Amino acid sequence: MINDNGTLVKKNDVTLNPMNRGLLYGDGVFETIKAVHGKLLFWEDHYFRLMASMRILRMEIPMDFTPEHLEKQLVDTLQANNLLEKPARIRITVYRKGGGTYLPDERGVGYYIHAKEIATPFYTLSDKPYEVELYKDHYVNADILSTLKTTNKVLHVTGSIFAEDNAYDNCLLINNKKSVVEALQGNLFLVKGTHIKTPPLEDGCLRGIIRKQLLAILPLMKEYTFEEASISPFELQKADELFITNTIIGIQPITKYRKKTYTHTVTSALLQKLNVKARLG
Repeated sequence: MINDNGTLVKKNDVTLNPMNRGLLYGDGVFETIKAVHGKLLFWEDHYFRLMASMRILRMEIPMDFTPEHLEKQLVDTLQANNLLEKPARIRITVYRKGGGTYLPDERGVGYYIHAKEIATPFYTLSDKPYEVELYKDHYVNADILSTLKTTNKVLHVTGSIFAEDNAYDNCLLINNKKSVVEALQGNLFLVKGTHIKTPPLEDGCLRGIIRKQLLAILPLMKEYTFEEASISPFELQKADELFITNTIIGIQPITKYRKKTYTHTVTSALLQKLNVKARLG
């Protein structure tokens, strides 16, 4: 079942207007949320990121787009798909209504919500090999639009195809200043000794939800130092650990980049603290 602007519709009965601006111009934003037994993990952070993204894109936010209203729509969608007692990923896509060309005819919005069952309720550490490579065919622009989850993700699509064609598990993206920004499916963290760093938003990385949780956790781990700073490609092979974060997997350790292999000591410690935060949040 798909939630089409508050109405639950069978998947095969949903129709997409050919003038939908999300389709024609990538004029939309989305949030992908992990749900565990009907609870939306880090919902408040997802909600405020969605509202901030809509404001940046100059969308008119409906009066009924309250946290309570949207949460109910999401939970209703989970229930309609028999996912209230199962772990799931649920996505809300908000698009600008109306026609027009680059200039829209109106600023109002519509939305779709769909959900899918996933394997695990909480975050676990994978012990499988996970190899990455740089994707250099196209670059991330170091600007505020790159930090948003918009429906224009061609860079990530082509990068994912490149990764599959070359038997990589993921790729790391570079910005137009040649700094490493993020992975195709999440934010990047680097560990060297007792120092941890992640690219700043100014480099164009996604304003990630799990990134935000770790930014709150890391200052409390007094055995480590931490900074938001640009990462050069040369630093990757000097690191002791690299890991990727996103809402669905939590933390994914990278095991290999080119000839370098990595440990996951810090990754394991952070994952435990993230699970505690997820349960309490």
